[in-house]
Amino acid sequence: MRTEEDLLEARHAVRAATQEMGFGLVDQTRVVTAASELVRNAYIHGGGGTLVVERLSRPKGSGLRLTVSDSGPGIPDVEAALADGFSTGAGLGHGLGGARRLMHEFAIECPPGGGTTVSVTRWTAG
Repeated sequence: MRTEEDLLEARHAVRAATQEMGFGLVDQTRVVTAASELVRNAYIHGGGGTLVVERLSRPKGSGLRLTVSDSGPGIPDVEAALADGFSTGAGLGHGLGGARRLMHEFAIECPPGGGTTVSVTRWTAG
């Protein structure tokens, strides 16, 4: 994700994946919104990045995992960044915390030296 067009393409790819997997409209919107927040963060704060979309399965249903990675400066205080209202830019500060609330699983890695990887998963109803 290096351009605004890449962000739009990422949203479309995630929407298509949720539709193919049979997510309902509300869950499609949740996943696409989370993806949009995460890829925009990687683009703005990380100087660009990558999005990996994985289809998962388990006995009680299937799921979609999104992993967004960048090579930016990282997040110095992850807990603060997850709090509503925290922003280092012009946004409202709901991005990371909002993405966490929209998805069933959320993990973030910010190793020393920079870079950030966020993985989120939403499961379909069994």
